[in-house]
Amino acid sequence: MSAVVELAHLIKDYRGLRPLRIDQFALGDAEQTAIVGLDRPAAETLLNLITGAALPDSGDVRVFGRRTAEISDSADWLAVVDRFGIVTERAVLLDSLTAVQNLALPFSLDIEPPSDDLRSKAVGLAREVGLDEADWDRAVGSLDGLNRARLRLGRALALGPSVLLLEHATAGVERPSVAAFAAAVRRAATKRRIAALVLGADPEFAAAAADRVLTLDPATGRLAARRRRWFR
Repeated sequence: MSAVVELAHLIKDYRGLRPLRIDQFALGDAEQTAIVGLDRPAAETLLNLITGAALPDSGDVRVFGRRTAEISDSADWLAVVDRFGIVTERAVLLDSLTAVQNLALPFSLDIEPPSDDLRSKAVGLAREVGLDEADWDRAVGSLDGLNRARLRLGRALALGPSVLLLEHATAGVERPSVAAFAAAVRRAATKRRIAALVLGADPEFAAAAADRVLTLDPATGRLAARRRRWFR
């Protein structure tokens, strides 16, 4: 199995208590893995390093077999970023628009109303992430945390990414709904045969969304596998 993300001897100062360190890590091309033990600033920093939006102070980041330090210009970087689907609370939803309109945005800005073709694409995403039909034409501002997370997942999947990156993706999800969102993530990644990397501090979500759960020792950067039963 080829690796789509590889980290080696990574160090990045992000003005936290200590620099972000990752000793060794590799994500296979259809693997679902979680790294827990990352607060929000650390998870955001790691996501930026993986997508090439930031460079490490030392060490290597490789995505799709290439060092991010070798990205030459903005067009080159955009071609890399387009291969990632990012699920984060930082992704803005337009609360006054409907769920379908929000899901149509990755394809076109001409969404008032969306064309039949755009609506069909958006509805396909809504079905894929488990959004109830009754919510398709509701204003997003009226949706609960679970369905807002489903929308972010749908938008991340819209353009056919090779890797899903989930950064504190359950921050706004009600605790009883975490398992349902994890199931949606697993179902989408498995169906599409893409990799998924969960970054955050939610062990319940990590255990439900990923086949492999690693816990970061922030002092050394080492990642230790943990047994799934520990999260039950």
